[in-house]
Amino acid sequence: MTADIQTIDTLVVGAGQAGIAASEHLSQLGVPHLVLERNRIAQAWRTGRWDSLVANGPAWHDRFPGMEFKSDADGFPGKDEVADYFEDYVRQIKAPVRTGVEVKKVTRNQGRPGFTVETSDGVIHANSVIAATGPFQVPVIPPIAPKDERIEQIHSAQYYNPEQLPAGAVLVVGAGSSGVQIADELQRAGRKVFLSVGAHDRPPRAYRGRDFCWWLGVLGEWDAAIAKPGREHVTIAVSGARGGHTVDFRALGHQGITLVGLTESFADGKVKFKGDLAENIANGDANYLGMLDAADEFIQRNGIDLPEEPEARKRLSDPECVTHPLKELDLAAAGITSIIWATGYKTDFSWLQVNTFDATGKPQHHRGVSNEPGVYFLGLPWLSRRGSSFIWGVWHDAKHVADHIAKQRRYTDYHAAAQKKNSSK
Repeated sequence: MTADIQTIDTLVVGAGQAGIAASEHLSQLGVPHLVLERNRIAQAWRTGRWDSLVANGPAWHDRFPGMEFKSDADGFPGKDEVADYFEDYVRQIKAPVRTGVEVKKVTRNQGRPGFTVETSDGVIHANSVIAATGPFQVPVIPPIAPKDERIEQIHSAQYYNPEQLPAGAVLVVGAGSSGVQIADELQRAGRKVFLSVGAHDRPPRAYRGRDFCWWLGVLGEWDAAIAKPGREHVTIAVSGARGGHTVDFRALGHQGITLVGLTESFADGKVKFKGDLAENIANGDANYLGMLDAADEFIQRNGIDLPEEPEARKRLSDPECVTHPLKELDLAAAGITSIIWATGYKTDFSWLQVNTFDATGKPQHHRGVSNEPGVYFLGLPWLSRRGSSFIWGVWHDAKHVADHIAKQRRYTDYHAAAQKKNSSK
C-alpha cells in the first residue's frame, strides 16, 4: 500500500452498470467522485458468463438513455458487445474510473465526517460511499450438493461451453433464464440433459408484435415499487438466444431434455426430486397466460391496432417426462458426469463495515439511501422498483442517489459558509 491518503467527496465501488450510471449523474451535478473497480470495467460480462450468452432484453430497451447499441435495436446483444458498450459509455461520459483496485474495508470515521476506505492501492477518505457492486457477487451452490469426486460440479457462473465438460450426461439444477439456456445449448450439442424445474414465471418473449419488455412497460410492471407477497425472488425463464424466443418447457421436453421436479437431495449416488414438476409448469403457464390477458385488455381498452396472435395460446401436449416424472435417478446409471448449478447468487458486503444491515445481512435503505448517513446502494433487485437491477432501471435509481448526495452537499456547504461568516465577525 502507498503511504499517501487520497480524499474524495464520493467514492463509487464497482464499475459495472450501477457504478457507471452513478458516475454520469454525479458528474452532471458537479460532485467530485472516483469509481473503483477491482477488475476490468464490466468484467463479469466477459468472464462470468457463458460464451454464447446474449442479453435477455432487446437492445432498444436494455441500455442507458445516452447511448444506443451499435447492433440491431430489436436484437439481443452478446455478452462481449454489452461489455464493450459499458467501456464505450465510460469514455463518452469521461467517468473517473480506476481499475485493478479492490476495496477491502469501509468504516465510518469517529469524531469527524465521512469514511475511511482501505483499498489494495492505499487509503481513501470519502464523505459518501456508493456500493454499486450489484446482486451477482457470490455464486450459490446449495448444501445438498453431493460430495462425489466422480462428478464435475460447477455453478453457471463457471460454465462457458459444452466442450469444457467431461463426456456424459448433464444435470442442470435451476430453470431460470440461465439454466434453461444452458440446458438447451447442451442438448443441441448432443448431450443428454436433465433439467430440474422449480417454481418460475414464464413470460412470452413477444406477443402481438411487441416484446415482453415493451409489455411490462406499458402495463406499468417495470415501475411496480413493491413485489407482490411471495414474489420477491421468483425465477424468471426468458431468453434472447437464437434471436429471442418464448421459453416453453413442454417444447424442451419434446426436444429431448428430460424435465424433473425440484432437486431435493443426494444420497448413495442417487438424486431425489420433488413431485412438483407438473404443478410448476402449470403455474408457469398461468403466469404466461395472465400476461397475454393483460396485453389483450390493454389493446382493447386503448384501441391499439396490433395483429391478433391466437397461436400464442395453443399448448403442446405434455411430454413423457411430465406425465410420468422421475422421482429418483441413479446418477451413474443415467450416465451423469456433470452437474451445473444454475442456482443464483448472493451479495457480499463484508467490506462495508457500517451499521446499515439487518440480522440477515440485508442492506437497510430506501430507494438506495441507506440507514447509515452517507452510504448508498445501487443495482440491487427491487431497490426502488421492479426494473432496478436492469441497465435502464439502475440509471434512474442512480439519478435519485446522486440527487440525494448533491442535496446533502448543499447542507454541508451552507454550514461551512455560516461558520466562516460567524468567525469573520
